[in-house]
Amino acid sequence: MFIGHYGPAFLAATSRRAPKLGTLFIAAQLVDLGFFTLMLAGVEHMRLVPGIIEMNPMDLYDMPWTHSLVGALGWSAGFALLLWLWQKRSSAALIGGAVVFSHWLLDLLVHRPDLTLAGAPPAYGFGLWNHPVIEMPLEAAIGFGGLILFAQRTRPTGPAGRWPILLLSFSMIAFEDIDWFLPKPTAVTAAIPLSALFAYSVMAALAWWVSRTQELKA
Repeated sequence: MFIGHYGPAFLAATSRRAPKLGTLFIAAQLVDLGFFTLMLAGVEHMRLVPGIIEMNPMDLYDMPWTHSLVGALGWSAGFALLLWLWQKRSSAALIGGAVVFSHWLLDLLVHRPDLTLAGAPPAYGFGLWNHPVIEMPLEAAIGFGGLILFAQRTRPTGPAGRWPILLLSFSMIAFEDIDWFLPKPTAVTAAIPLSALFAYSVMAALAWWVSRTQELKA
């Protein structure tokens, strides 16, 4: 799941008590940002097993620090603490932490059983990646449903108008099409985490631009 993770960020951004959209986009993908960074450092691991699940060949066999329930709660609490230290607003901290944890809940829907409670078996996952006719429209509905709700509840603050939101939506489509339809990698290399980190960074930067050019309606 890629764009689906941004649905909770868009929803949260419609509250005046929430952090800005750029911060919430980082929160939405923080668990994966952590995973791919730790993968580059050799701390967490994945391998490619063709056919392991229909929509991608990823065997995510070692990710206790990010994708266990305890790990995800830790990332959520850490992000909430950082937000509180930065903004001194408990509501913003709690909302940001909740968006971080939404990542694990959405992963639970699509992953094969590779999400643990504390890094050791048993592992959980409902495996919707094995059912693309369900997963793909569901992910699009979550991601773009959130985008539409956010667009309806905001208005432009300057001459840039709605162009930042349009660019963000086109980028969501482009990155999701790449994820869904381009040929999958056949070997685990640094290009996998680096490309993922690049995509998350681009999306967060665009969301930051949107937050600078839109405001919530009265």
